[in-house]
Amino acid sequence: MNQKNSLNIDQVREKFPGLANGWAFFDNAGGTQVLASVVERVSDFLLNKNAQLGGSYAVSQEAARSLMKGREAMMKFVNAGRPEEIVFASSSTVALQNLVRAMAGQLREGDEIIVTVSDHETNIGPWVSLEKIGVRIKVWNLDRETLQLRLEDLDALMTERTKLVAVTHASNIIGTVNPVGDIADFVHERGALICVDSVALAPHRVIDVRAWDIDFLVFSLYKVFGPHYAVMYCKYSLFIELDNLYHYFYDKESIPVKLEPGNANYELAYASTGIVDYLCDLGRQTGASGTVHNKIAAAYERIAEHERAIAERLLVFLRSRDDCRIIGHDHGDHPDRVPTISFRFHGRDAGDLARRMDGFNIAIRYGDFHARRLIEYLDLANANGVVRVSMAHYNTLDEVDALVAAFEQILA
Repeated sequence: MNQKNSLNIDQVREKFPGLANGWAFFDNAGGTQVLASVVERVSDFLLNKNAQLGGSYAVSQEAARSLMKGREAMMKFVNAGRPEEIVFASSSTVALQNLVRAMAGQLREGDEIIVTVSDHETNIGPWVSLEKIGVRIKVWNLDRETLQLRLEDLDALMTERTKLVAVTHASNIIGTVNPVGDIADFVHERGALICVDSVALAPHRVIDVRAWDIDFLVFSLYKVFGPHYAVMYCKYSLFIELDNLYHYFYDKESIPVKLEPGNANYELAYASTGIVDYLCDLGRQTGASGTVHNKIAAAYERIAEHERAIAERLLVFLRSRDDCRIIGHDHGDHPDRVPTISFRFHGRDAGDLARRMDGFNIAIRYGDFHARRLIEYLDLANANGVVRVSMAHYNTLDEVDALVAAFEQILA
């Protein structure tokens, strides 16, 4: 491991108070632990800046600045061009439901939208709801052997009526990273838009909406070391055309508030600045300079290197067993894998294995993880789905060794 880029894991873990409670958390794709700096910002806002926006008085003005700081932080996180392109929502699911509602007026009977079988239902169900106005939904299936999306299969689905392709950035079951920049180019060349669900990627890899020319993108802050909140990026030129979901006296140019009915949650938006500050600090430790996004990118290089090591530690064990089926790439150092690892032990119920792990103070999960269409497509719906071990960069090799030892005991 490159010494300069390697994480000081003790320093990292000190930033996450929840890691001191005696549990090893391997359910991070369901929700990561929260940075102390994020909690401090929530408290700071509520205790010192808690006022409604729009007032002439100083506290209201400070509240407005705090919300803008949150937008600016998330703008830099995804490398958007302006803070108005950032929309806050209670969840990624709600963000996409709102996007679909705001876009419905642009669609006509017979228009087509393509979804993938590998997405979380968040980036499928809202689009499928458009069938009630006559939109045709097509499904881009995985190659059953490689478990990857192929552009030639997408090409066969697209027509002159295709308006949008919705695709996952990384599967929350398979852990495979999709080349969304290449997919965006492919889709745009054929006159359609792209909507990317980056929820399962955002804790592990840098996001760059401008480099990839993404039209819409969502991710959840609570899976990136923050509060239970979500972010959606909307390309400005497209945002203008979306319908207003707020009060009638807002118009199409009321960006971004027209997609934040009832207002954003000020304290949670402001707290997102703690995520960016933390990642910038990790990036600076490698000598990274320049823009905030440059530092974030350097931080993710460090994160990815550590995560490759801990993922491979588990996958070595799983590969050694002739009763285990690994879903997705079976080596942790594969460049297109994040450390979200799903698997099955032949003849064993996934739920039973996960519940027995509780006795070791090790948190894992089982099921379909709201990617039910994928689980059914892969014929994995029986026996309570799959076991999923989802790692974050604050997990340690010692924790993985304890996990392996617990599996060996449970499976004996």
